[in-house]
Amino acid sequence: MTTWTLAREAFDSVSATSLRRDYYDEVASRYWKRPATSEEIDRGLAGDGAELLTPPTGQFVVGHYGEKAAACGGILMLDAERAELTRVYVRPAFRGKNGASLLLELLEEEARSLGAGRMVLNTRLDLVEARALYVRHGYAEIPAYCTGPYREVWYGKDLGSA
Repeated sequence: MTTWTLAREAFDSVSATSLRRDYYDEVASRYWKRPATSEEIDRGLAGDGAELLTPPTGQFVVGHYGEKAAACGGILMLDAERAELTRVYVRPAFRGKNGASLLLELLEEEARSLGAGRMVLNTRLDLVEARALYVRHGYAEIPAYCTGPYREVWYGKDLGSA
């Protein structure tokens, strides 16, 4: 039986980089309503702040389904109490296998370990599958805590204690 293995991993490892590229490709292509080019993906990832997804400012996690890198996500500490959920992605071939739920649980645990009592996130309205995932896991819409392009709806969740 194939199972998930999720663990901390450097944001720039081979697996993490490949997953981050696929993530950006999917969200950009959906937004632009056309396939993103390799050059556009490179530009989108350049200077995207992923280097902050390492302790003490954050953490990056990669999920393997069997031997295949299949999912990723990160947290970024916004302040002493709040962590931001970011770059949550499961490759299409691995969706529906509980990976997203396991990923969220681990990212929430990582946020608690860095001192966060609350997780927040921002996303786009067209990413309906992601929004449904967050709501299923106890996230509720909150007022905007940041501004910028591609930020259309915000969610938050109290993490409580570990």
